[in-house]
Amino acid sequence: MKIELKKFNIETKFNDVVKLTDDIKAFVESTGVKEGQCIIFNPHTTAGLTITSFWDPNGFEDIQNEVCRLIPTRIDFKHQHDTPTDAAGHVKSTLIGVDLPLIIHDGKLLLGSSQGIYFLEFDGPRKRSFYVQVMGE
Repeated sequence: MKIELKKFNIETKFNDVVKLTDDIKAFVESTGVKEGQCIIFNPHTTAGLTITSFWDPNGFEDIQNEVCRLIPTRIDFKHQHDTPTDAAGHVKSTLIGVDLPLIIHDGKLLLGSSQGIYFLEFDGPRKRSFYVQVMGE
């Protein structure tokens, strides 16, 4: 079994959505793994990872707007590490999630025809990183 890990660095804006799909696909293909798994991990407490449609860029704004509507920035969070935005970001990150497991088949990520992989910034701007581990044969 082959196992490879790569760290990626990105820079985000406030409440940003960053497309990761192309970089992750290229890394997976570069490993030579034909059948296996790909795990994407975000080690930050105020950001998340998701898979969604890339056809309409307004969808990204809808996602961030709805996440902010459901978990608004407010001053009555019981935990206030840095700022109210930071506290809201912790809750958003917990609900959205910080990892994505994906299948590799025939040397490619198994994604739907309109699916893309995205990093969701719930604070920012920040210098962020995420990790991709590929395992398989």
